[in-house]
Amino acid sequence: MPSASVKDVAALAGVSVGTVSNVLNRPERVSDAVLQRVQSAIAELGFVRNNAARQLRMGQGSGIGMVVLDVGNPFFASLIRGAEDRAARDGLSVLVGNSDENEQREAGYLTMFEQERIRGVLISPVGDATARLQRLRERGIPSVLVDRTSLDRSFSSVAVDDVAGGCLAASHLADRGFRRIAFAGGPFAIEQVADRYRGAADELAVSLPGSTIEKLETDSLTIEGGQRVGAALAERRPEDRPDAVFAANDLLAIGLLQTLLQHGIRVPEEMALIGYDDIAFASAAVVPLSSIRQPSHEIGSTAMDLLLQLTAQPDAPPVHVEFQPSLVARESTAAGA
Repeated sequence: MPSASVKDVAALAGVSVGTVSNVLNRPERVSDAVLQRVQSAIAELGFVRNNAARQLRMGQGSGIGMVVLDVGNPFFASLIRGAEDRAARDGLSVLVGNSDENEQREAGYLTMFEQERIRGVLISPVGDATARLQRLRERGIPSVLVDRTSLDRSFSSVAVDDVAGGCLAASHLADRGFRRIAFAGGPFAIEQVADRYRGAADELAVSLPGSTIEKLETDSLTIEGGQRVGAALAERRPEDRPDAVFAANDLLAIGLLQTLLQHGIRVPEEMALIGYDDIAFASAAVVPLSSIRQPSHEIGSTAMDLLLQLTAQPDAPPVHVEFQPSLVARESTAAGA
């Protein structure tokens, strides 16, 4: 059975199509009697307005598109919550896409957002998404980068200084007396991973002259990725293992911790471990994990605030907000344990 149209409602209520439109969009313009008559016709016919068509006519949707690397990561869950809380204050909804660190999936979400005439886009891109975001901008859809900046800084962004975060982690390990350091993370095409490694390597070159940092590249930033690294380290002779590992995020660190303990490798006595993000699970781990904290909820809300400003002033110059990370030291890096 075909759905009822505005014309059907108008015919049943005995009013014009324009009057029905006023009831739907500007009810203050019609009398109470007419309002009641049209609403009764809507209820009787089961009429549902076509918001998609309305948005096409208006040229702009009421939703915000958001693409993150991994919705299963509590860091991104908190970041999304921050964005949603801010959007709700303006009566807007947030449509979330999980790229799963896959550029093709990311491109698919951006194409869908363009087709749906989304109001704006928040994105934590896998690689360099400049060309795709520029296309959105040309269609009147602004974008804000979240948890990273664009190479040419032509798009507004909200991020954390990940180089500084890497420095904090390496400095902490060096101060605790650990000398054979490894960095676990990847893919390195993800800017945050590369920056965290670079910060750690630069800091060790200064604080431990002549030292090296081993790179253990992973195929994902997940617990499973950490478990694979842990298994590979467990296969080495004890003298060939690092005495501390800096994991690019807490999920990797948790996977590492689980596997090391399963193989009888004590943390931190035989191998110290520090993660990144300071998700809730870090403090609740069997061995509470040291971590580099990011203000995830604030990052999300600030990014949404910038995006809403851009929707009001599309020609405004890019704005870049950078938060500083902080160290949270726990048992997993305890010196002399």
